[in-house]
Order: sequence, then structure tokens, then C-alpha cells
Amino acid sequence: MALLEVKDIKKNFGKTEVLKGVSFSLDKGEVLAIIGSSGSGKTTLLRCLNFLETADCGEILVDGDTVFNAGAEYNEHDVREKRLKFGLVFQSFNLFPQYNVMQNLTLAPSLALKKQKLSAAEKKEKLEAIDKKASELLERVGLSDRSTAYPCQLSGGQQQRVAIARALVMQPDILCFDEPTSALDPELTGEVLRVIKGLKGEERTMIVVTHEMEFAKNVADKVIFMADGVIEEMGTPDEVFGAPKSEKTKAFLSNSLETF
Repeated sequence: MALLEVKDIKKNFGKTEVLKGVSFSLDKGEVLAIIGSSGSGKTTLLRCLNFLETADCGEILVDGDTVFNAGAEYNEHDVREKRLKFGLVFQSFNLFPQYNVMQNLTLAPSLALKKQKLSAAEKKEKLEAIDKKASELLERVGLSDRSTAYPCQLSGGQQQRVAIARALVMQPDILCFDEPTSALDPELTGEVLRVIKGLKGEERTMIVVTHEMEFAKNVADKVIFMADGVIEEMGTPDEVFGAPKSEKTKAFLSNSLETF
């Protein structure tokens, strides 16, 4: 059984059809790269998966459980619970500037802990576990020495690595990246891509919207090329990059090689 099943997701903004029926599946531990021109629907798809936008049609299943059905109604508590299935790393980092690195990582799990009915001893134990997990993740992304630094004291690459650790601390089933290197200078891109590549070695299930074609070729298990709100082509990196069938895919890849 696939870990993630996305069925016929559609999304309109007014009269504009942004997603026109997107369907795909992803097995546990797979990395999916989504490529395509600006305006093709890539980011909107990620936002629908993470409940930042509500799809007008379709269904999303995680590990066989329906987490979204366009015909159902969800209250705020439902949305918060279902959103935990996914982690999203934004292209612009979105760290809280008033908190240091460790506080950025521990804020969300600490707030979630407050809603649980626990004894003082249980709460203390869980808070210590959150701090330990955050420290381990900072070491994992190579920033264990920056735990007390504030976002303004970090480079863009360091901020993005903190954002990755912050998403991981909630232990999502599926980790999503929206153009994780687009806000970075070229010399900082490599450090973020190395972290993502390392996560693949840990069998993390990931969806990466990216314009880094070499990264998609070398790291992804599946590649989706989106155009005009639909999946124009889908396959392995060898299939999509080496033998594309769609004329739109061929044109996009040709332009990408010239651009990148």
C-alpha cells in the first residue's frame, strides 16, 4: 500500500483553474521531485497537501487513512491534527525572528504539549525529550553550535537548515519542500541540498518542488513535470529526463538546460 495517495485534486481561485485534477502516489521512503514552470500549480499542490489551501475536489490518503475529502467538513482541530501528517519547508525560511534557533525548533511541539492533560512530572519528561530531539536534529543539519543564535545572525543556508530541522521535529510522515534553494545565493545552495540528500539516506518520504534539475535527476525516485495545472509527465528520472514523451516536457527541459 502506498504511503501517500493523491486523487483528482482540483483547486480554483475565482475563475482561474490552478489544479485541474492531480493524482499520484508515493511509497514510504520515496523522494518525489516536482518540476515545472512558474504558474504550473506546483506550490498550490503542496499547500493543498499541507492544508494551507483547501482543494475544491479530490481526496488525500496517508497510510490508508483519508486525511482529506472535498465532500467532508473539517473544524480547526481536525485541520491541525491532519496537518501533522505533513511538514513543509518554505522557500523563504519563515523562522520566528524573535526566537533563537532552539526556540524556533521547540515552540510548536511545546505548544502542542500544553494541550495534553499531563502531570507535572510527565510534562517535564516530555519537554526534556523535545529539547533532546531538537538538539539531535540541529546536529543532524550541522548547526549544533548555533542553538542560541537568532535568525538574523545566520546565513540564508543556515536559516534554511534550521527550517528543515524545525519541520522534522514534529515527526511528519511526509516532508515537503517548496523551492528550498530559490532564496539562496548559489554558493549556499549546495549545503541545503546536501542535507536533503542525507535525509533520503534515512528513508524519509519527501516531496521536493525544485528548479534544481541535477538534484532532481540524482536524488528523486520519481519525477513529476507539471504544466497548466495538470501532471504532464511522470516517471523515473531516467524516463523524464532521459526520454521525455511530452513535447511540453521536452521544451521545458531544453529551456532549463539553457537557464541552469
